[in-house]
Amino acid sequence: MSQPVQIKNALISVYYKDNLEPIIQELHRLGVKIYSTGGTETFIRSLGADVIAVEDLTSYPSILGGRVKTLHPKVFGGILARRDFEGDQQQMAQYEIPEIDLVIVDLYPFEETVRSGAGQDDVIEKIDIGGISLIRAAAKNFKDVVIVASKDDYTELDNMLKSQNGSTTIEQRRSFAQKAFNITSHYDTAIFQYFNQDEQLPVFKQSIQKSTVLRYGENPHQKGVFYGDLDAMFTKLNGKELSYNNLVDVDAAVALIDEFTEPTIAILKHTNACGIASRSFIKDAWIDALACDPVSAFGGVIIANAEIDAATAEDMNKLFFEVLIAPAYTDEAVAILKSKKNRIILVRQPVELPVKQFKTLLNGVIEQDKDRVVEGPSQMRSVTTKQPTEQELKDLHFANKVVKHTKSNTIVFAKNSQLMASGVGQTSRVDSLKQAVIKANSFGFDLNGAVMASDAFFPFNDCVELAAEAGITAVLQPGGSVKDQDSIDMANRTGIAMVMTGVRHFKH
Repeated sequence: MSQPVQIKNALISVYYKDNLEPIIQELHRLGVKIYSTGGTETFIRSLGADVIAVEDLTSYPSILGGRVKTLHPKVFGGILARRDFEGDQQQMAQYEIPEIDLVIVDLYPFEETVRSGAGQDDVIEKIDIGGISLIRAAAKNFKDVVIVASKDDYTELDNMLKSQNGSTTIEQRRSFAQKAFNITSHYDTAIFQYFNQDEQLPVFKQSIQKSTVLRYGENPHQKGVFYGDLDAMFTKLNGKELSYNNLVDVDAAVALIDEFTEPTIAILKHTNACGIASRSFIKDAWIDALACDPVSAFGGVIIANAEIDAATAEDMNKLFFEVLIAPAYTDEAVAILKSKKNRIILVRQPVELPVKQFKTLLNGVIEQDKDRVVEGPSQMRSVTTKQPTEQELKDLHFANKVVKHTKSNTIVFAKNSQLMASGVGQTSRVDSLKQAVIKANSFGFDLNGAVMASDAFFPFNDCVELAAEAGITAVLQPGGSVKDQDSIDMANRTGIAMVMTGVRHFKH
């Protein structure tokens, strides 16, 4: 039936009682008969409203320490009965089952219990059985029943009860049912993921409750939505809403900056670093990061791992950029940076990030572990006659962090903890190297004494030869080519040091 349904009987059994009082008072005013259990029943009585214990309806007590309370035909029959189905109505009369028109039930806090670090027994006890069954039953029968499965919907219900004098429309009931099934499916996904932590079942399940509708996707003709809690990740101090492309760049910026502990600033464009430097003071890091490629920095995303002070902000303010991310800002810095109203200024909050990555691919989804490995000097195996100096090892480590977060095929030049140039996303490694040399020369960098990192092995010795001609004195690569020895021999002939890490860092 599609006509309005007047609420006459309600079942209320909730874990969270926040903001429930106004609803109880309104139901009481409307003369709605309320059935309830346990603590909710006690709460309702404390408000002076009449309430009938579910045990009195079923003539059966709560058993097994509360595990079985509402799982009874007199409860589920009242919820699932079809009002326009004669056979259902005959059985309802035969077994004296009251129609239940409103169900307010939430779920035990399973996810919160898991996050608290509770033991398995406590976690298992927070797997709701009766509650989720009641929610599903009421949502299934939305043609006749209103289901409210979250305290977040109490205000909407309260307004509806008051404005419609206890009557509901089919559109409203269907909307509540949609929300209810969202809650139950998310709950079941969380339980499955708890049991499948060892990934014995290769099943892909994700459920993210919060979302932000974006202005558009990668391009204006594409729709875009971010699923996740941006407010937990960032506090926005200024600017417009983050776009799809902003978010992609911000994600790349966060991943890159997390590799560094010393004061560091990185500038990214289309997910690749066009400038990055580590220094003792954050302003010096900014100056040297910008010097790498001030042309590409225009319109980019900037990220820092230390507080932005007024002096740094003053210098930054000379450049047009889209987004700035830092863990903190001085008040003076914020005032300076806010001079551009659309400039997005974000304070990064300490949020645990996922350790898996996935994306749609063909007719399915592909998933992998995040690349959380970066090889430092102790993992670098020298393979040439010449050994890298201590400074070269430090710079190779710096370059290796950058190359890991740059689109393949990639070559990175670095010196004194500063990116000097990179060749990005080329179809051949030697073209990436040539691109990096051109970039370095165009911005006046002297590559003599600089180091080079490659995300993958050299299939031929041409990259090593060209690097030596450009002034590179030390090279890092993972190794693994059948022609590794050719590259080693070329390094020895040209007098440069080479180390291998054994770990490739492709990024597509």
